[in-house]
Amino acid sequence: MTLATTLILIAIPLLIVISALFSTAETALTAVSRSRMRTLGNENNGRARRVNELVAAPERVVGTALLGRNLANVLAAVLATILLVQPFGAIGIVYATVIVTTLIVIFVEVLPKTIALAYPERIALAVAPLMQWSITALRPLTASVEFVVRHVLRLTPDEADDEANILAAREEIRGTIEMQKIEGSVPSHDADMLGGVLDLRDLQVADIMVHRTKMETANADDPPEKIVDELLRSQYSRVPVWKDEPENIVGVLHAKDIMSALGKSDWNVNALDIMSYAVEPWFVPDTTPLKGQLNQFLKRKAQMALVVDEYGEVQGLITLEDILEEIVGQIADEHDTQESVIRVQADGTVNVDGTVTIRDLNRYMHWVLPDEEATTIAGLVIHEAQTIPEPGRVFTFYGYRFEVLRKTRNKITALRISPPAAIAATAAARNKSVT
Repeated sequence: MTLATTLILIAIPLLIVISALFSTAETALTAVSRSRMRTLGNENNGRARRVNELVAAPERVVGTALLGRNLANVLAAVLATILLVQPFGAIGIVYATVIVTTLIVIFVEVLPKTIALAYPERIALAVAPLMQWSITALRPLTASVEFVVRHVLRLTPDEADDEANILAAREEIRGTIEMQKIEGSVPSHDADMLGGVLDLRDLQVADIMVHRTKMETANADDPPEKIVDELLRSQYSRVPVWKDEPENIVGVLHAKDIMSALGKSDWNVNALDIMSYAVEPWFVPDTTPLKGQLNQFLKRKAQMALVVDEYGEVQGLITLEDILEEIVGQIADEHDTQESVIRVQADGTVNVDGTVTIRDLNRYMHWVLPDEEATTIAGLVIHEAQTIPEPGRVFTFYGYRFEVLRKTRNKITALRISPPAAIAATAAARNKSVT
């Protein structure tokens, strides 16, 4: 055995080990808990601080690991080919490919990554110094790769790839919440609250607003006593006021202001100039993201806004409470009307009003009906059926069975929904009765 052969036999396992180290480091640093590392870093753990520096720039970690691993793998394959071609000829290339591929799959990909996923924190702390040194040593090569990739991405027509890190972080958080919810570590309600916070940036004002057909309003031309009576009868403290036509909102009355004015006028309603107490309405586009609208509510210290479409027509209203309910669930007080719009039946089916939002039904029943194309259950049925169905019509979408119970004019007002479990139970009972 020559010296060259001996060196090659030593170099190939060494290269496989180096490649395995890069694979282990990449997996561990990707899977490690950032919150745990930040806590350790705050406790003056030097290695944890190094890990925090590495995970803060994931593209450098991934780039260095990929480059180092590929260099080691290619060099191992070349050396194995040189070693086996001499005694076996051209068929030695095949032998080298099979042997090196097997070694890489087992000892570079499967085994190291499995161990790294089992002990991410321990391994991340151990390999952090080595990874930092590797990033520095391979920086000229990785910088060249980043330069090429960056300029290639600029040729793409959108910015989706530029937001990949942000989206990945949100999806990682969402996945963690769902996993903890399934495992029982986080109560279902708490998980829904955390998910609601993440959903704010994906929702628009139009998705949760109170539609104009459900708004409680007052006519500015009505006598003062009628307006005050309507305001006091309302379950809301703020009521929009319209003039000439219901869509022409000219102000918003607050019950507290009216009660204060009545006290000062010795409760003489007719002496009040109602419109002098109305505040200027605040109009917002229906495409405003909920996160932005929440920030505006807090900034302006406001509680309610009127929602308009692109033509300036009033479509509904939204309150600060509506947004908070998207996070914490339904907020009820002693003045809210107790209206059961979701009614679970004994046979597992669910009767719902057509105006129930898909998001509320999903949250209440733990379902996964899609809400991309429609906001309400009635809207979902109309969208999927491509028509306004008559009572008695039955449809099956996404594994759920929808039966139209009532319709008023062109509006579906009530439906019965059978989830997959209820459908299966009904089918089993039917088959049993037949046999």
